[in-house]
Amino acid sequence: MSGCTTVLLLILLLFCVRLFSVIFSSRCLRLPPANPTARQTCSIAIFLGSGGHTSEALKMASALDFSRYSPRIYIISEGDAFSAQKALALEHIKATTDHSFSDDQPQYKLLTIPRARRVHQSLLSTPPDAVKSLLACMYLVSVRPLFTKGTFRQPLADLLILNGPGTCVILCAAVLLNRLIGLPSPRVMYVESFARVKSLSLSGKLLYHFADRFVVQWPDLVQPGGREDYRGCLV
Repeated sequence: MSGCTTVLLLILLLFCVRLFSVIFSSRCLRLPPANPTARQTCSIAIFLGSGGHTSEALKMASALDFSRYSPRIYIISEGDAFSAQKALALEHIKATTDHSFSDDQPQYKLLTIPRARRVHQSLLSTPPDAVKSLLACMYLVSVRPLFTKGTFRQPLADLLILNGPGTCVILCAAVLLNRLIGLPSPRVMYVESFARVKSLSLSGKLLYHFADRFVVQWPDLVQPGGREDYRGCLV
C-alpha cells in the first residue's frame, strides 16, 4: 500500500469518526427544562418550503411569543413570492395585535436560497441545481454570520425549524458541514408534515438521524425505540 493511499484512508477514517460523533451528539441532545422565570430570547430561522409546507410552518410560528423568539429569519426559495407574502403578513398581524414587544427590538429578515429541485424537474438536471443550492446554504450558514456586525462566531440562529420539502435537506447538510469543521451552528428541529399520517416523507427519512429534534404529528409515525417526538397536531 502506497503512502498516498494510507494518508487518504487515514483522512477517510478521521472524517467518519468526526461524522459519527456529530450525529451521535445530535441524537443524544436533550433540551434543558424551561425556566418559567427566565426571559431570555431565542433567535430562530424557519424554512418556508412553499405551498402547504409554508402554511404549516407559519401556523407553528404564529403560536410563538415574538418578544422571546427574536430575531426571526424566514428562509424561502427563489421565486416563491407566496411564502414571502405570507411571512410578511404574519409579521404585520403580530405587530398590530401583539404589543408585548417594541419597535426598537430586532424583528425579522427574509433570506432567499436557490431551489435544490424545481417541480417536475428531471433527475438528470437536478445535481447542478442541488450543488448551487448547497453552496448558497453554506454561505448562509457558515460565511454570512462571520461577517455580520456584532455576531462574530455566532450561528445563523439558535434554532432552525424545518418542515420540508427537499431543499430543507440541503439546508440541513450545510448545518452538518458546519459542525464537522467546528463552526457555530443552529440546533435543527424537523417537524414532519401534517399530511404524513402513516409514513415519513422522503425529507423526513433523510433527516431522521441528523435533526436534533424530530417531531411527528400522528401517533402511527412513532416507532418502538425510535427518536420521534410526538406532540399531537401542531398545525
